[in-house]
Amino acid sequence: MIGAQLFFYLADEGGNALDVNLNAHKGSLLASGSRSDIGDWQLHLKSMDDVELHYCGFYTLNFHNLSDLVEENLASRIKKHGLQLSDSSVDSPNVLVFQIIGGFPFTTDIVLISGTSSESSRIEERVNYLTDSESITVGKAAIGNLLGGIGYFYGQSKIALPRIPDLKEQVDILSYWPAELYTAVPSRPGFPRGFLWDEGFHQLLIWRWDIHISLDIIGHWLDLMNIDGWIPREQILGAEALSRVPEEYVPQHPTNGNPPTLLLALSDIVSGLKDNKFTAMDRNDISLFLNHAFVRLEAWFQWFNTTQSVMFFEIVTSKDNTLSSGLDDYPRASHPSNDERHLDIRCWMFLAADCINSIEDLLNKETKPDKNYGSTAKLLSDLDLLNQIHFDDAYGAYFDFGNHTEKVELKWREVDVGHNNTTWELVRVFLEKPELRFVPHIGYVSLFPFIARIIPPESWILEKQLELISNSSLFWTNYGLRSLAKTREWAISGHSQSSVHRIEKQFNQFQGEHKESLYWGTYRPQVYLGIRARTPQSLIAGLMWINERDNKYQLRHVCKHEDELSTYGWTKHNGRDFGHQVLADHAMILTTVFLKSKGAGSGYGGDWAVRIDGQIDK
Repeated sequence: MIGAQLFFYLADEGGNALDVNLNAHKGSLLASGSRSDIGDWQLHLKSMDDVELHYCGFYTLNFHNLSDLVEENLASRIKKHGLQLSDSSVDSPNVLVFQIIGGFPFTTDIVLISGTSSESSRIEERVNYLTDSESITVGKAAIGNLLGGIGYFYGQSKIALPRIPDLKEQVDILSYWPAELYTAVPSRPGFPRGFLWDEGFHQLLIWRWDIHISLDIIGHWLDLMNIDGWIPREQILGAEALSRVPEEYVPQHPTNGNPPTLLLALSDIVSGLKDNKFTAMDRNDISLFLNHAFVRLEAWFQWFNTTQSVMFFEIVTSKDNTLSSGLDDYPRASHPSNDERHLDIRCWMFLAADCINSIEDLLNKETKPDKNYGSTAKLLSDLDLLNQIHFDDAYGAYFDFGNHTEKVELKWREVDVGHNNTTWELVRVFLEKPELRFVPHIGYVSLFPFIARIIPPESWILEKQLELISNSSLFWTNYGLRSLAKTREWAISGHSQSSVHRIEKQFNQFQGEHKESLYWGTYRPQVYLGIRARTPQSLIAGLMWINERDNKYQLRHVCKHEDELSTYGWTKHNGRDFGHQVLADHAMILTTVFLKSKGAGSGYGGDWAVRIDGQIDK
């Protein structure tokens, strides 16, 4: 029989005792307990398939290494019982581990039922609000995955301060203040920590699910701001988060900051207020939050406006990546210089100024002469000024500007590593001198003026951008947009050998925004106008429009029932096959769905269910 052994654990970080049910093999009840926040609760397991169940119980406050405890338990019995948990527990355990053994195919439901009297969170109604009826199943999967990735972290960030200004090789590592963070994470198993870049995109969906959860998360991030207005872009807090990050990547640099994506969500929320999408109580809560947060938002904007004033993202020269931009390996100018201008940061600053201006208007705050966000937004959205620096008439596309050459090769060179030892490394060799010019790579960055809606509807440039997007030789695929046009042969992304074969075949989803009352040039309504955000968790991902001249329909693939997608969601694919998660063992596919179903509105506790499906990968 071909099958799998799965280990599912339940842990109470508060140290509360968990009661295991001694008849777990005969009934559905596995465990029970009580907490002050959710009251009495029960954990149930239901399966129509023939599955075997074992368990063990521990008491520990170190939750990042539970696998070590499980391995010790298995090792103590492996000679007599094989790979099987002990079916025993310490007194008053706060961790229970359950072993599920099943032959393919099998389905197991694990359900937590709390004893609180909170009202139902109206799952079906809320999911229907966020997606259409044909996408309800995958909608639950995507929403459940995102909500299931929300966690609480506590610890101290490590900060790298240069001993000599502008000399980053010599730094002192200091500890940030002890801080807590309530946040979603991009990947529970791979990246169990907060990312400032990701969180703004997470909140585009989360605020629509529960505005109070969203405001709580945004508030936690803003509370991490220092006196200069800087927020560490990666929050590696606690032992579990630290255990997943190589030591050299732990320290955060106060000169580096991610784009202010949280302002995308706040701008969206302000638009929701104007469109009367909230109850009177929620409107009051949002206004109070924005009023309290405003001083931090101003400080954040001023930090960007002063430290990033030369309009380019900090480049990590060891790998030629712009990690700060959020588009880590997007090709920039070959020779970094102070003459470099990044198109995306200009657009981010416009979006930030426009958002703060809208909040200022909402709160009826007096505009200060030295902080006129409306004027700043108007300046940064001036199409003539933008085109002077970034628009190439020959291509009809927007580009970065900088000191650049396209004539680059990788060659093996012998490099001295000290102590009379040498090694061979692939290094970049430039075949011509760089010159100040456009960086001719059509990709995500080229679309930022379109994303930011800077291009006016009557401009021919807008129609040109839509033509570029719909061109299958450049951006368009049936599954979303390419991050770089496939016509580019740019395959060198750093000095390391592993970078040599990195071609532009990474595809990410965009969230479309449905507008029924807008006309953009020759493109009619009933379209997904504009690209709001790079958000793998979006429920509507892509563009649809009708071209009046040839009446062609452009519709991206929308995930529906027939896709049979019940995984964590879609994060990347190869442009041909729609994505599903395959474990390292390619002989099987293991998928899970997490769905919160009760008490979500309060932000605490609530019921939830997990479905685990196992099958042979055919």
